[in-house]
Amino acid sequence: MIIKNFNELIENTSKEYRRARKLALLSLNKAISSVLPKNLIHGKILRKKNIVIFGERKYNLNDYSEIVVLGIGKACVEMCEALLEILPDKISRGLLITKHEQVKKIDSRIEVLGAGHPIPDKKGEEAARKLLELARNVDKNSLTIFLVSGGGSALMPLPKEGLTLEDKIETTKLLLRSGATINEMNIVRKHLSAVKGGWIAKNSNSKNLVSLIISDIVGDPIHFIASGPTAPDPTTYEDAINVLIRRNLWDKVPENVRKHLLKGKNHEIEETPKPEDKVFRKVYNFIIGSNKDACKAAYNEAIKNGLKSIILTTHLEGEAREVGIVISSIAKDLYKNNFPLKKKSAIIIGGETTVTVKGSGKGGRNQECVLSATIGFSGLKGIAFASIGTDGIDGITNAAGAISDGGNFEKAISKGLNINEFLDNNDSYSFFEKIGDLIYTGPTGTNVGDIAILVYT
Repeated sequence: MIIKNFNELIENTSKEYRRARKLALLSLNKAISSVLPKNLIHGKILRKKNIVIFGERKYNLNDYSEIVVLGIGKACVEMCEALLEILPDKISRGLLITKHEQVKKIDSRIEVLGAGHPIPDKKGEEAARKLLELARNVDKNSLTIFLVSGGGSALMPLPKEGLTLEDKIETTKLLLRSGATINEMNIVRKHLSAVKGGWIAKNSNSKNLVSLIISDIVGDPIHFIASGPTAPDPTTYEDAINVLIRRNLWDKVPENVRKHLLKGKNHEIEETPKPEDKVFRKVYNFIIGSNKDACKAAYNEAIKNGLKSIILTTHLEGEAREVGIVISSIAKDLYKNNFPLKKKSAIIIGGETTVTVKGSGKGGRNQECVLSATIGFSGLKGIAFASIGTDGIDGITNAAGAISDGGNFEKAISKGLNINEFLDNNDSYSFFEKIGDLIYTGPTGTNVGDIAILVYT
């Protein structure tokens, strides 16, 4: 069981909500399991003797002098472990960058380095420089397999000339607190980086480069996933400037950042590699897992357990607390009007919300969404709602997300807890910690964004 406190969460409510909680948690557990790197790699990559098949492409391993594995992100270590099982005799060397706490030794040929997330750090900068040098210095007849997963952008912070790591850290912090979407953040980060926005592909000396990607971005745009290190970048310096202006950050970011972006806008420095660049002829970007896979697994689990189910969307975005209000309105329709489904049903939702931080509390987007929804759940018998980050980390907390039901509003009142005060202070973690409804998985080793489920029994 991936959800470590599965049984405790089921018992932490009155009897009329326990079945709904159990079915919601079973579906979420199945969703995460379906997108674990080992399952994705073995399900999407096929080897027949010396032929390896990545999606629509076949590669004859005898055509290459060596196979080098590079990787970034929260899932890259587990991805590499699975790849080593498929190509144990062919991989010659490699380098991976993941979160500090996920560093482990997996094979003598593969170096695993730690870096900071979501705030970049010096170790990440050093690791990124080392990865770039390896990409540049591989044999020209080699095949590079680049493993990309969520978190890769923050974990590989190599600033462009004229910028410092501190410039990038300050800009990242400002963007995180502004409510900027992940796509907006990555537009800016690509134009401050020497490795993102296609620069790894541009600098790779390999004959061919295959990028295996686990997507954590809504809609799976390859050029935004981990800021697209191996993908052509359709965005511009002017786009990055517009993001900072739109989020009221232009006058707040470091002066070096403003100068750099303006130089780019004025064509004084080179743009990121664009789709027409011939370097991408040797690159194949292959998405092996995404939010859609997790949602489908949750849907199938709910159906198996006797629930009429729909996947409402895999493109959910918006302010977490506003989304929570919408979720509660759907719950009221389920309970009062048997719409859009009747009793014994589940609605699965995938995507990624954002939080504009105004308070000083602790929480994450999933916890804040569930907390906001809780206000509207009052008295809705048999209703349960849970939302998690598939990486097991919601915001800067040790929880994956939270669960709530139609009895939690009254439970909060009985404990003297004012939900609106916790919302206003962006302190959803403290609220759910007090009532015992945080979901714990620990780092899962994967990341395809967030998934939520509303169950009515």
